[in-house]
Amino acid sequence: MAGMLQMRRSRGAASGLLLVLLGLWGALVPFVGPYFHYAYTPDTAWTYSTARLWLEILPGAAVVLGGVLLIIATGRHVALLGAILAAAAGAWFTLGPVLSPLWNNHVPLGGSPAGATVSMRIMEQLGFFSALGVVIVFIAAAALGRIASVPAGIRIAGPAPEPAPEPAPEPTVPMPAVPASNQDTQTIG
Repeated sequence: MAGMLQMRRSRGAASGLLLVLLGLWGALVPFVGPYFHYAYTPDTAWTYSTARLWLEILPGAAVVLGGVLLIIATGRHVALLGAILAAAAGAWFTLGPVLSPLWNNHVPLGGSPAGATVSMRIMEQLGFFSALGVVIVFIAAAALGRIASVPAGIRIAGPAPEPAPEPAPEPTVPMPAVPASNQDTQTIG
């Protein structure tokens, strides 16, 4: 049974690395984004709030953890847990700001984009929440499908079987001599 749950480490390594990078982005962009005029209110660097904890730090940490699990996993169950954790956190990046009024007295958490132009506010909304969450869910789902499609267990290659010997050729049976016809054996005389 244990052999059926084994898989190669490389099966989830690339998607795990991408998820770690995206999770770090999601957790750190609210703190370092204001340096580059890319922020949500409050638009000052390294400002902590409960909204940032629930909508950015915790989902970012969950995506990083899911990515690390995908990178180090040698068993399916650990890799599947990592992919599902990352997918759920990516969904929270996308849905969290929309659902936050349910527990925050009908006021959305997370503030509003601080950009000066409409296009910059759209980019902030996408980069902080919507597009970030969608990309994380997509990568986690691809990893989940890749892990689920692993054949049962890793087959250990043994020595190659020796080829079967070729069958010996059938012996040839000499043909019996055919008696000559009577006309050939008559003597003239």
